[in-house]
Amino acid sequence: MPDRVKGACLTMGGAACWGISGCMGQYLFTREQMDSAWLVPIRLLLAGLLLCGYYFFKDRRQLFAPWNFKADPRNAIDLLIYGLAGVSCCQFLYFLTIQLSTAGIATILQNLSPMLILLVLCLRQHRAPRPFELCSILLALAGVFLLTTHGSLTSLAIRPLALFTGVICAGTVVIYTMWPKRLQAQYPTPMLQGWAFLLGGVAFSLLFRPWNMGYRPSAMGLLGIAVVVVVGNVLAFSLYMSGVVLIGPQRASLYSFAEPVTAAILSTLVLGSPFTLWDALGFCCIFVMLALLSMPTRRAVPAE
Repeated sequence: MPDRVKGACLTMGGAACWGISGCMGQYLFTREQMDSAWLVPIRLLLAGLLLCGYYFFKDRRQLFAPWNFKADPRNAIDLLIYGLAGVSCCQFLYFLTIQLSTAGIATILQNLSPMLILLVLCLRQHRAPRPFELCSILLALAGVFLLTTHGSLTSLAIRPLALFTGVICAGTVVIYTMWPKRLQAQYPTPMLQGWAFLLGGVAFSLLFRPWNMGYRPSAMGLLGIAVVVVVGNVLAFSLYMSGVVLIGPQRASLYSFAEPVTAAILSTLVLGSPFTLWDALGFCCIFVMLALLSMPTRRAVPAE
């Protein structure tokens, strides 16, 4: 299978897993009364322990190699930025946005990341956006406007905090998609994911202290945690980041359209979340933006 096709399949598969995980998160918040500050640290810790535990028995020397400051101190710094500012903050902001709105809204706001990656590439290449790129930016802004205001110029259809956390979440996607290129050339992607999850799990556990919240999950809550850990963390990130290695961060972010599609369908059909005409128009604007950016990437915007 050609690398481009394989990379596309991997990134879309990972994105679909995120969509499933997001809907499960919405279920846990609305039906099981979980809080994102309780769920995310536990989710990250469990996923990190699973992946790091696997590599500890498989090749423990390789597992600890990124932390060898004498050999290359930059690897440890890159891993800290990737794990904390990228993967872990993305996880928390994504689930917080779901808790404040719906899985569909959270995923479509997160999928503003291709536009942000485009802007980063333009800055790196010291050039202005091309006409089709400007059109894609305008489409992204129009999509966000329709989703968040439902056409009103005087009020928001979602909570302002949800809009803020969703947009910042898209920024963290840029970090974890573009930052680890050097690390991925040296180490297996799932191993890097394990460290990223473990770092975030420890940091957010110390920050939020979920053991003091007094929450006790039901049997369905435990099943939901297993789904978001295995499907939403271990499987989703490993598939997506493996695809990034093959096709680059910009193309990979474009194929992540599978996430909002999956989340919107499941959120509406299974969880009964409202989906209005304005939401549909906003989704269409974002999807057209993704299609517009993906068509000329081979000749106009080189992949990283």
